[in-house]
Amino acid sequence: MTLWFVFALMTVAAIFAVLWPLGRSARVQNQGSEVVVYKDQLTEIERDLASGLIAAPEAAAARVEISRRLLAAASSETVSEPTSSLKWRRTAAVLALVGLPLVAIGVYMPLGSPRLQDFPLAQRERGSGSGMARSLENLVVQVEQHLEKNPADGRGWNVLAPVLQRLGRFDDAVRAYRNSLTYNGESPERRSDLGEAISAAAGGVVTAEAKTEFERAHALDADDPKANYFLGLAAEQDGRKDEAATIWRALLAKAPADAPWRPLVQSSLARVGGGTMPALSDETIAASKDMSEGDRGAMVRGMVERLATRLKQNGDDVEGWLRLVRAYLVMGDRDKAVGASSDARQAVAKDGERLRQLNEGLKTLGLDG
Repeated sequence: MTLWFVFALMTVAAIFAVLWPLGRSARVQNQGSEVVVYKDQLTEIERDLASGLIAAPEAAAARVEISRRLLAAASSETVSEPTSSLKWRRTAAVLALVGLPLVAIGVYMPLGSPRLQDFPLAQRERGSGSGMARSLENLVVQVEQHLEKNPADGRGWNVLAPVLQRLGRFDDAVRAYRNSLTYNGESPERRSDLGEAISAAAGGVVTAEAKTEFERAHALDADDPKANYFLGLAAEQDGRKDEAATIWRALLAKAPADAPWRPLVQSSLARVGGGTMPALSDETIAASKDMSEGDRGAMVRGMVERLATRLKQNGDDVEGWLRLVRAYLVMGDRDKAVGASSDARQAVAKDGERLRQLNEGLKTLGLDG
């Protein structure tokens, strides 16, 4: 209440300071005006006449002229402003004095929050993110309520399932994916998504149930990348690293050059010891079959050196840096891999997105330090 009183007092003081002159009539400022000058001249004539500096006829003529000018000046300065103008100004002052606070209160009451406590900047920044999360959760609740009343809405389950997975509600996501399959029909994508949700609910372990879903997806589409990746991951988790490497090599051989999941598969391949050198063309692979082991190793080292030279000239190629580091690791030269990772970070240091991608890739290779 005290704060309201202080604000009201400050508002009234400010309004009075601005509007008070409007309620006052204009007053003549005598200091420095023509009236004072003419009065001084009359006094000076009297002194000159008394001292004999001016004759009586001349003094009388000057006195008449100055008196005429004095009367004219006095008349012009004493004209008061019209009563109507003063009345309107005072009316405007009263309306402003009363109207401005009323308008301010009328705007503040529906929009302001007088009881809101202090909200530090750090909490505001966190609050914006949490506010978006709450909005997303509210939308999810609305969709769930809709699906409770309309459980056969396949499109709704299709939309809800990935959102639940992103929110970390893996068990609910599994149920949503199953309903999506029930009401939308079979597809390799839905089977793979269900298997991924089951694995996520198990803490990243490809369980037997999840593997069954990936095998079903693979049966529907042998080139489904998610199914092939997780089947390779299942083989790795079972200790069959050679089989995992075979699956992932085949996946990379068919993958588009700009596939967003290529770095993940490549890093996984390097993790099981099946990391490959920089991609070889079909002609190079055919030619290398007739080479001795030493010649083949020399050829690969030459390719690695050429890749390193190219990256020194054009350091924006994040995937190229990751291939180089992976190649050094496969060759058993960890010192060069560490040096290449340092050079790569320096090359992309000014590009936040590339630096993030590079650090994620290096982390999967075990060089996150």
